[in-house]
Amino acid sequence: MKKVVLFSLCAATVLASCNNAGQNKDALKLQNDSLMIELSNRDAELDEIMGAFNEIQEGFREINEAENRVDLTGDAIENKSSADKIKEDIRFISEKLKSNREQIAKLEEQLKNSNYQSAQLKKAIKNLTAQLEEKQRQIETLQAELASKNIRIAELDEAVSDLNKNVDQLTAENEAKTKTVAAQDKALNTAWYVFGTKSELKDQKILNRGDVLKDNEFNKDYFTEIDIRKDKEIKLYSKRATLLTTHPAGSYELAKDDKGQLTLKITNPNQFWSVSRYLVIQVR
Repeated sequence: MKKVVLFSLCAATVLASCNNAGQNKDALKLQNDSLMIELSNRDAELDEIMGAFNEIQEGFREINEAENRVDLTGDAIENKSSADKIKEDIRFISEKLKSNREQIAKLEEQLKNSNYQSAQLKKAIKNLTAQLEEKQRQIETLQAELASKNIRIAELDEAVSDLNKNVDQLTAENEAKTKTVAAQDKALNTAWYVFGTKSELKDQKILNRGDVLKDNEFNKDYFTEIDIRKDKEIKLYSKRATLLTTHPAGSYELAKDDKGQLTLKITNPNQFWSVSRYLVIQVR
């Protein structure tokens, strides 16, 4: 009888193990399928980005070839067919520069909204923009050479004008982005603190019927703004202090100086400010 019971228990254990193994296998398969889809999407996105890179680089190569064909020697300028060819090449350069400018702007926008963030890709786009600016300087030099020969080519004037507008636009956009990033960075690392006696905190509606910051009617101007990355010590000028807002234990300490007055020392800023960006301390 004992053998039968023991056999039954073993069989149940094996069956349960098989069921668990089957469930684990299904979960792993779903996880693997999800990962493969994500990798496929990223590969497709990267292929599209690299395709745009190659197209822009090909555009610069064609511009270089066209520039090498432009001959500004006296005989070439005086010959009508050669002059027409120069105009044709310059028109081609103008169109290619415009196309590259649009492609770079599109690529920047695509990378900004992409899940595939890469410092190397951003650096490559920066290099493409630098190439575009270098082409602008070369076009301006070409324009000056033609002007010295009393020759004006509308396509060249348009190319210079468009490139100047583009550089100004890129500069303005970069400045705006820099300001936005700085503002976001500041917001992410800003906190506010206040310390005072119980009556002072009540007067500013920071402490209301035993609750701290119960509503938004408290005096926000009474708080001091700090940068949590830099400001890690707050002198309290008191021998007794209690933190009224919630901040994880172990992320700070109250240290006494030689006169017995307390200083709040934030030993782990990320953890300390994880619950609240407002710090209220009651002193006595």
